[in-house]
Amino acid sequence: MGALTGITVGLAGALDAFPRRIAARAVGTAGGSLRRGVGRGTGLVVFGRGMLRRWDAARIGALLDEATAVGAQPVSETGLLRRLGLLDAAPDGPHDAEALARLSGLAERDVRLLALFDAFEADTAPFTFRDLILARKYAALTNAGAGWDTIARAVHRVPDVGALAALTLDLGSEGIVARRPGWQGTLDGQGTLGLVAPEEDADDLFDAAGAAEEEGDWDRAAQLYNRCLTLDPSDGVAAFNRANCLAALGRAAEAAHDYARAVKRDPRFADAWFNLARLMSDAGHEDAARRHLSRALTIDPAYADAMFNLARLEYEAGNGVEAARLWRAYLEHDADGEWAQRARNGLALIALERAAAG
Repeated sequence: MGALTGITVGLAGALDAFPRRIAARAVGTAGGSLRRGVGRGTGLVVFGRGMLRRWDAARIGALLDEATAVGAQPVSETGLLRRLGLLDAAPDGPHDAEALARLSGLAERDVRLLALFDAFEADTAPFTFRDLILARKYAALTNAGAGWDTIARAVHRVPDVGALAALTLDLGSEGIVARRPGWQGTLDGQGTLGLVAPEEDADDLFDAAGAAEEEGDWDRAAQLYNRCLTLDPSDGVAAFNRANCLAALGRAAEAAHDYARAVKRDPRFADAWFNLARLMSDAGHEDAARRHLSRALTIDPAYADAMFNLARLEYEAGNGVEAARLWRAYLEHDADGEWAQRARNGLALIALERAAAG
């Protein structure tokens, strides 16, 4: 078994280590599957360093909260590479995140966020003695007015971040300044300029498509997601998002095609199976809808919406026993929501029919 067998890895932001398509292949070889963002069933969320070039601190912090809320484990790029066996394990150290924060004066949340962008030797606890020195330097920078994201942007391109422990770090007018006797330089985090890689373009397009989608500009969003797919045909989330936009535009047949494309790229994409089932049901293809909902529940047995919809279809197909089982299962997940009473009404109707049948 691979190190990531059965795990869905969510990718947020572009990776600096290698293009997304190579990451997808490496994760697949390790037994997992790679998907953009945080979705149903995500086990690990990789915080790609490209996020620092495109997202502000608030948006990154919100993603951390979202990942934590759904039980996914946030990891840095280095953390992913270590799980894939492409880097040696982190140096052993004596400090957990709480101790690192307490001994350095750095906020524990800042410790966590900086670790997610490999600003320490270790990408997660236990942290080393050099990490404690770095944390104290970072705490001084935050006290001088630097945000954790400013620090991360400055240091994340340093080849050996542990070497910063031997330097003096100060916040200057042009950014974070590193000094040692006889030398000083600005850690601007810019790196060297080079040709723009197609993967970078794909990430820019994906972000632009997401912004258009949030604004309700479904047509532009669909076009941008289509360009993402031209650059990276393996991107199941781009296909899924494009299908959502096409469905909002009333282009159901095209939407169904892209949902099918999403599940072909990522067979464990439960939300894509669910949305495809909805379109099949709307088109009168009830058997196909039931198969797709069953597939979604096989992937995620706790998918309450899939339970409810499959129960309705089973009832309409005359399978009252199975419909009752599914509605009871739904009520275990949602006893008070908008659809809970409808599930109870369905169970009551089945009970009346049984009583009338005698």
